[in-house]
Amino acid sequence: MSSEFSITRTAVLDAPAPAVFAQLEDFRNWKKWSFWEKTDPAMQRTFTGAERGVGAHYAWSGNAKAGAGSMEIVDAKAGRQVVIELKFRKPFKAVNPTVISLNPVGADRTEVTWQMTGTRGPVMRLLTRVVKMDDVLAQQIDDGLAELGRVAAAGS
Repeated sequence: MSSEFSITRTAVLDAPAPAVFAQLEDFRNWKKWSFWEKTDPAMQRTFTGAERGVGAHYAWSGNAKAGAGSMEIVDAKAGRQVVIELKFRKPFKAVNPTVISLNPVGADRTEVTWQMTGTRGPVMRLLTRVVKMDDVLAQQIDDGLAELGRVAAAGS
């Protein structure tokens, strides 16, 4: 199994691109829709840097399932794309660049493509053979995209 990986998921959301982008560019909004936010209700969150967009920084620390890490928006194109440097500290150290691209489909729908890439260490390569981590992660992203669509549609 290769140490390099890329997981890409795409969904068409029933919400306009500006409403979807508003959810993505402000990490404080992620609690409303992100699958991972639900893994530990007592998770500690810290928001620093810019309030939204480039320079926004979010760190978390939670139970064994939530782990610990941080995200920073390193590039953003209004209504079109958010680029995140995702760093995990626990349970395993990893850096996973993540690009979320938006493509308007008419006035009220948006095709969202979420791509996460990275390198697996020896332990993660072994775990991926046993647990099918790519499939688990893909399902988590799909769940998050579906919830993002619901939240963005309600706020638009």
